[in-house]
Amino acid sequence: MVNITDKIKEIEDEMARTQKNKATNYHLGLLKGKLARLRAQLLEPAQGAGGAGGQGFDVSKSGDARIALVGFPSVGKSTFLSKITKTKSEIAAYSFTTLTAIPGVLEYGGAEIQILDLPGIIEGASEGKGRGRQVISAAKTSDMIVMVLDATKRAEQRALLEAELEAVGIRLNQDPPNIYLKPKKAGGVKITFQATPKYLDEKMLYNILKDYRILNCEVLVRDEEATVDQFIDVIMKDHRTYIKCLYVYNKIDSISLEHLDNLAREPNTAVMSCELDLGVQEVVERCWEELQLMRIYTKRKGVEPSFDEALIVRSNSNIEDVCDAIHRTLKDSFKYALVWGASAKHMPQRVGMGHMVADEDVVSIVGTKSGLAAQ
Repeated sequence: MVNITDKIKEIEDEMARTQKNKATNYHLGLLKGKLARLRAQLLEPAQGAGGAGGQGFDVSKSGDARIALVGFPSVGKSTFLSKITKTKSEIAAYSFTTLTAIPGVLEYGGAEIQILDLPGIIEGASEGKGRGRQVISAAKTSDMIVMVLDATKRAEQRALLEAELEAVGIRLNQDPPNIYLKPKKAGGVKITFQATPKYLDEKMLYNILKDYRILNCEVLVRDEEATVDQFIDVIMKDHRTYIKCLYVYNKIDSISLEHLDNLAREPNTAVMSCELDLGVQEVVERCWEELQLMRIYTKRKGVEPSFDEALIVRSNSNIEDVCDAIHRTLKDSFKYALVWGASAKHMPQRVGMGHMVADEDVVSIVGTKSGLAAQ
C-alpha cells in the first residue's frame, strides 16, 4: 500500500514539473493513465474492507433515493440534516464531530429520500487520510451529492473537495464520455475518429491501452473535444461514477450581499444559513428538482384515486416502470393502462407499456385477469 502511495506521489510530482504544451501532451497523457490505474489499486482493498466491516458506513440503501452530504468538518452538514429530517446528528463547533455515516429520512413530495451525513472530508482523503476512503465509498452509492461549503471560506475549499472526489473516480455533473471501447479476443487495436480530435492522437491512445494491457479492442471517438482524461475514464468505467452535485453554501448571514449574490448565481448552487433557518427549504426543493423524481397516483376501476400516497418513480419512466414499482409480477397479466394527467392526449387515454408518464399522472392498470387493477 505504501509503495503504491509513493508511486502516485512520484507521478504527481513529475506531472507538476512538466510544462504543459503541445510537445508534452503525449508524455502527460501516459502519466495520467498510470496515475488512474494506481489510484484504483490503492482504493480497491479499502472498499472491500469497508463492505466487510463498515464501522457505520455500510448503511443499507432505502427509500426512493439517496443523497450524500459531503464537506469539510464543521460546515453545517449535521445541522442541515437535523433541520430537514427527524435524525439528530451530533453537532459541535469543532472538527470531526461526525465519526460514522448518520442516515436520516427526508419526507418530501410523497417520497422518502435517504440522507447520509458523512464524516468531514479532509485533503488527502483519496490517499486514505482521515476516514476518506469510507466516505468516498458511501458517496459513490448515492443518487446525488450535496456538497456543503462554508460561504465565509475561500474558493479553494470547493476545489480541494472536487479534486479529492475526482481522484477516486467520482465525476460531478458530467455525462459519460462519447467514446466507444469494445475489448476483443483477437485482431489487435483499431482506433477510429469520427472527427479530427483536438487533444488526442492514435499513438497516445494505443500506448495508454498497452499500459492497461488492452491489446485487442475497437475504439470509436465520437467527440472532437474528447480529452485524455475522458479516454482513461472509459477504460476505467468500472471505477467511475457520474453523480449530480448541488453545491450548497452555508453561513450566508456572515457574508456581504455582493458576495451572496455572486454565489447564488453560480450554476448548480444554492445558499442558506442553517443557524438563522434561511434558505433551508429552498435547498430541499432544489434537491427534489435535481433528483427528478415523479409522483404517480394509482386508481382502481370505479373508485376515485387517492392522493394521500404517491408512487415514486424516476424521470423518463413509462408504464412498465410503474408496474414494476407497484409489484414485480404485475406485468405478467398486463392488458392495458388508463392514464389521466399531463402525459395523456385525452382523459383517460388507453396506453401500453411504453407510454411515458408525467409527474402527478393518475394511472389505472388493467390486467387480463378479472378485477386486476393497480393497488
